Amino acid sequence: MRLCHTAVLIFAALGLSGVAFAQQQALTLWYDKPAADWEHDGLPIGNGAMGAIVTGGVASDDIQFNEKTLWTGGPGAAGYDYGLPPQALTAKIAEIQAHLNKDLQAKPEDIAALLGHPPVSYGDYQPFGDLVLKFADAPATAYRRSLDIRQGLAHTTFAANGVRYERTYFASYPAHVIVIRLTASKPGKISFTATLTAPGNRSVTRTVRAGRITEAGALNDNGLHYEAQAQVIASGGVRTDNADGSVTVTGASTVELILSAGTNYLLHYPDYRGPDPHEGVSARVDAAAKKPYAALVKEHVADVGKLMGRVTLDLGQKMPNVPTDALVKGYGKGGGADRALENLFFQYGRYLLIASSRAGSLPANLQGVWNPSTTPPWNDDYHVNINLQMNYWLADVTNLGETMGPFLDFVGAQVAPGRVSAARIMGTKGWTMFLNTDVWGYTGVISWPTAFWQPEAGAWLASQVYDHYRFTEDRSFLDHRVYPVMKEAAELWLEALVVDPRDGKLVVSPSYSPEHGNFSAGAAMSQQIVYGLFTDTAAAARIVGDTAYAEKLDTALTKLDPGLKIGKFGQLQEWKEDWDDPKDEHRHTSHLYALHPGSQISPLTTPALAEAAKMSLKLRGDSVSSHGEVGTGWSKAWKINFWARLFDGDHAFQLYARLLCENAMANLWDGYVAGPPFQIDGNFGATAGVAEMLLQSHGGVIDILPALPKVWADGAVTGLRARGDVTIDIHWQKGRVRSFSLVAGHDGTVRLRSSAFAGHFKLADTRGGRPILGGSGVVRTLSIVAGHRYTVNAF
Repeated sequence: MRLCHTAVLIFAALGLSGVAFAQQQALTLWYDKPAADWEHDGLPIGNGAMGAIVTGGVASDDIQFNEKTLWTGGPGAAGYDYGLPPQALTAKIAEIQAHLNKDLQAKPEDIAALLGHPPVSYGDYQPFGDLVLKFADAPATAYRRSLDIRQGLAHTTFAANGVRYERTYFASYPAHVIVIRLTASKPGKISFTATLTAPGNRSVTRTVRAGRITEAGALNDNGLHYEAQAQVIASGGVRTDNADGSVTVTGASTVELILSAGTNYLLHYPDYRGPDPHEGVSARVDAAAKKPYAALVKEHVADVGKLMGRVTLDLGQKMPNVPTDALVKGYGKGGGADRALENLFFQYGRYLLIASSRAGSLPANLQGVWNPSTTPPWNDDYHVNINLQMNYWLADVTNLGETMGPFLDFVGAQVAPGRVSAARIMGTKGWTMFLNTDVWGYTGVISWPTAFWQPEAGAWLASQVYDHYRFTEDRSFLDHRVYPVMKEAAELWLEALVVDPRDGKLVVSPSYSPEHGNFSAGAAMSQQIVYGLFTDTAAAARIVGDTAYAEKLDTALTKLDPGLKIGKFGQLQEWKEDWDDPKDEHRHTSHLYALHPGSQISPLTTPALAEAAKMSLKLRGDSVSSHGEVGTGWSKAWKINFWARLFDGDHAFQLYARLLCENAMANLWDGYVAGPPFQIDGNFGATAGVAEMLLQSHGGVIDILPALPKVWADGAVTGLRARGDVTIDIHWQKGRVRSFSLVAGHDGTVRLRSSAFAGHFKLADTRGGRPILGGSGVVRTLSIVAGHRYTVNAF
């Protein structure tokens, strides 16, 4: 177990370096040897739908690749039933509710025996195959393998027999292909054989014609059709199509390989089938092969660069000239090298989301888009009791709103199967889903006692969809896509809530706090999620003009238990009864949902509840348990966000540092517990947490530097997004805001909280207008005109 260097928790003021330096020097991962392990060392590239891992072997360069729709299970597989029990569960739920009214709690095993349903043909996310390039073996020197996340370009370079070789890899979203280019410092020095391979759980037909390898077939268990094509384009030398379906190149000067893949999957309930993939794959490869390489790489770099370049972060970093694995191992000694890794890890989360979530694809799963196994951990699916949601916390605030598209499409696609689950399982109108889902509309339950029941999952997802609207203020999006999803999710709970005989309040019953303890009525997380949904849906209803429904929800809110009680240890209770164990160190802290991502708890408006949340976090612990177990990366990531919401930047930073020390692997993927399996939500959640330290806007006020840690005493950030369609740049020195500027996409007013307003300051509209500023103290109200930049300078 690798622990933090003790100096990592010593805070010191650091000098401010230029943002340009940080961007040019600090956003490349590099290594002086090929990857020894796919998960620990591989470098990921992706275009949303496809992903690949660059391992950089010299004699054998194995590019393992994925396409996000290749799944086993689902329709076409034996016995698939979307997680629906054969009979309605309403009578059993009523029986459990009566038991809970009497005995207050029940063992998970007993509830699972009544409500659980063993999954049948649930399926797994699959590796598509490997593009293997075999070269003559030769001793290599001056080796370097790298990934420039500003541009989405991976490289392998080395020297052999007096020749300098370079291989460039990228996954283009504009072209929807993966591109590999091989060059040499001397003409005629590139010779290799390219082969496509596939796992054995499918039929395979492999052909080659005119340098194009085609591999096609169907998965054995569900008949899903798949196809991959790799076009080999050689300049100079001889290209030979081989009888075994491979292609050999001899004596070329440059070579490009164009790879694309697809299936006949379609995100459409209940069949989830579309056209055969052949035509689409062929068209993508044909189009890319006709373009000059320079045009392909130019449009790709422009695409990734535009997204990555929207946000810059300067923490006074100074990237040392050491491989990234050495940077990770040396973290914790303080100074510019530590700041460099902290910045790199923040931006890496943004890069991974760009690479694994683009329009037209499925959302990022537990491993984004990358997976080498036919039986991956947790099926490499979508867990909806925190993991899928956490994947997208960073999207809006770090100015990657476009990456939300797959998430929004996916949530919308769950409504139809979710209606069936609501009726069959809950006995209600509306829609929902439970703990986990696949790509096949699995909105029912599984049978694992401590991880199968969370009927509030649909409500959580609906609130997150609404939060995206709050960043964009796109009325058409709200009217046609957001509000219908929210209203149907709320319909379920208006019908499913029951009166608690203990106090007459409306509660969720049965409810369960993931993923431990007993079943009960009115567990804190369940109540907080439903409270958040009703509050958000009422607000949305008023915007779209559905005032009658808003009033209906208002009435329900007055009767609803909000799930906010303070217990005997001063903690926020996880259950309605004060059952919390002060020695409980469980990874889930679900009862703090109201603090983050919810907004019921705030140090400013509910200080007693904020202190109770703080006590719960202290009791849970930060990282290493009393048994010596390292905490999961995603759990640390959530806690970063919690402490940021409590305005404790030092504690948030301490968790960020621990995640880097204890969970970050050599390739900066987040390890579940001190290493494999990697789980990408830890990366995404940590990036969101850094943004949360620097900017918050969930409470109706844009809060500038709400949780700045002492160790980041001097710095700057540009391009963060606030709710209300506002983009913010901030510069600070010695822990105080020196200046900030904002640009809005809509006319209106914004409320701002900043220490800059506590002393002398100057407000200017860079377009020469006269800004109107109201209020007093550190909270001010600013009237804004869309497109104008407003700058506040503090003196």
